[in-house]
Amino acid sequence: MKFSKRFFRSYTLLAILLVGAVLLLRAGYDRFQKSFYPLRYTEYVEKYAQEYHLEPALVYAVIRSESNFDADARSRSGACGLMQLMPDTFDWLQESQKDTYSEEDLFRPEVNIRYGCRYLSMMAERYGSLRTALCAYNAGSGTVDGWLKDSRYSADGKNLKRIPYEETQNYADSVLQSYDKYKKLYQL
Repeated sequence: MKFSKRFFRSYTLLAILLVGAVLLLRAGYDRFQKSFYPLRYTEYVEKYAQEYHLEPALVYAVIRSESNFDADARSRSGACGLMQLMPDTFDWLQESQKDTYSEEDLFRPEVNIRYGCRYLSMMAERYGSLRTALCAYNAGSGTVDGWLKDSRYSADGKNLKRIPYEETQNYADSVLQSYDKYKKLYQL
């Protein structure tokens, strides 16, 4: 009788400790993952994602893939800031807004996120497919329009069945993977 009570208590305590350890590991793992998928510039991301009808998780994913949240990032090709906008694209986007920002303003988080969201929204609306919109964001809409007209890359002229640029393929895959991760980690 004493043996079975002691045995039962020991296993109950062990079970409680195991459940506690699993919960602690899970919480630690989530915190660890969130360190690789941070939420930064939240005020601007939420404001401009809403204004341009984008999911915040997508904007965070683009920023993570483009600059890894480095507001001072500049690519070899000249793309600038958090969402890596090209100065010519930035100038084109400003024309309809009647804004007069300089290229240096691309390194200001609010300006970069505002115009990056605007451009991403335009690409999403234009192409209807998130994957195709991301390809246009990365490679340019003229390039993607050419791919869509080419039967090697598109069967229907609307969706890409194959992306000929490896960099653009990797970019779209990276953003979509990060997008899913942000939605799961933060319920965005």
